Amino acid sequence: MRKLFAMMSLGLMVSCAISQSKELPYKEDVDTKGKSVFENGTLKVSNPELEYEVLIFDPNFEAWFRSFAKPRGFYSLNFLEMKNRIWVINFNSRSRMGSKGHDYTIDYHSDINYGYEVNYMLYNYLLYFQQSNRISLE
Repeated sequence: MRKLFAMMSLGLMVSCAISQSKELPYKEDVDTKGKSVFENGTLKVSNPELEYEVLIFDPNFEAWFRSFAKPRGFYSLNFLEMKNRIWVINFNSRSRMGSKGHDYTIDYHSDINYGYEVNYMLYNYLLYFQQSNRISLE
């Protein structure tokens, strides 16, 4: 399986651990072939049919996600892909310029069909990243 993203927030990888993995609920009317699991402060999103995987190492993201993320199906796949395309370009640009907190890039290609779950979780991570760092990727 190809690893699509490895996202890290410095200093956050060692903080609080979650005692057991918890699968995230899915809305039945959303066609998500992927699977998301939070475990020990790491989010793993995988879609075996498409052979892509997202790893997010940030224990604070889980709490934010459970409190603020809109439910699956709230956004269309087209909306998520459009936002991710713009935000990833701007995120990677900031990373290349050496902006604080941007020590990695996101390998996202708009011509690849990552599926709903990968796009949904990436969108939410980038939204969380913007809010927690008080920046805009627009």
